[in-house]
Amino acid sequence: MRRSTHEEELRRIEPAIRWLGRIGLVGKSVMVHGGDSIPAEGPAILIGNHCGAFKDVMTLFRIVPRPIFFNANKQIFTRPEFSALTLKHLKRHLGRVGVFLNFLLNPFKFLVVDYVSANIAKIGTIPVDLLGRDKREAVEQCMDYLRRGRAVVSLQGRGRVDPRERNPYIKPFGRGSAIVACRLHLEERLDVPVVPLAFYGTHLPWAIPGQIRVGFGRPFFARDHLAETFEASVGRLKAAVEAAVHRLFMELLRR
Repeated sequence: MRRSTHEEELRRIEPAIRWLGRIGLVGKSVMVHGGDSIPAEGPAILIGNHCGAFKDVMTLFRIVPRPIFFNANKQIFTRPEFSALTLKHLKRHLGRVGVFLNFLLNPFKFLVVDYVSANIAKIGTIPVDLLGRDKREAVEQCMDYLRRGRAVVSLQGRGRVDPRERNPYIKPFGRGSAIVACRLHLEERLDVPVVPLAFYGTHLPWAIPGQIRVGFGRPFFARDHLAETFEASVGRLKAAVEAAVHRLFMELLRR
């Protein structure tokens, strides 16, 4: 029996994704700027800030007109860890009210947790160990997806506003996406567009009315940021994309 592709699995559960999106984004309107920067086909890396937990993911599923594959915390792939992560998120944002809400929503929450943890690997989500240092397996899987012409989403941060950072909405970027883009260019001559994006509004608590704004910028390519060494090339590409996300974010605020 032939095994379903990730794209086929995405189409199969698309109604459920739309339903979860309506629940997850209840009370929120979405405004998109620069959506034509997303390549309609072929490999692409979409990279941006991550300040709204599941609302960032649900928003992208709603507005990106092609299959997309996320890097995600590997804790989401198992029911016990995902359930604990959900409770932690509610407590962080809502305090004691979050604990009470978790108790009230337990039956519904377990349905969602069970469904997501059972299907997240089937739809091609790439598990990343956020607590560990070795990201090689995730990097190799990203590279494989891009060779197949897929669009990979890498959101930077832990899905929340962090007041300790210079910009609380944008956590300093990691090097993973830049490493992937530079390796594919230097080793295989595959030029992958790296599309910066910024969110504002997804940080608003669930069910609180508000507007989500998403801005996309022009793609970057590793070939335009090559330096004398691989490490320097990675650093230049990362810095350029990160600076673009900051600019996009400020544009969203001005709008």
